[in-house]
Amino acid sequence: MSGPKSQWGKPVELTTIGNGSHKIAGPFEALVHLSENWPARQGLYFVKARSACRGALAGHKTVEEARAAFEAAAAEARAQSGALRY
Repeated sequence: MSGPKSQWGKPVELTTIGNGSHKIAGPFEALVHLSENWPARQGLYFVKARSACRGALAGHKTVEEARAAFEAAAAEARAQSGALRY
């Protein structure tokens, strides 16, 4: 299911140095986290994750696509800044 209230089966757990631990339950929370708390705002996977989360909220992408894109962005941020773990 996709749409504004959609959630993942299991949250993605992130730890950001200086910003604590977060459990991201779905594309809406992921989009908020990407917009407000993301340590590395440059990169292909960051852009793809924002797009995939917006697409899942609009019903154009699946929540699984959004989750995969969000996890790829987390890996990218960890590689770029070292400030994020998941």
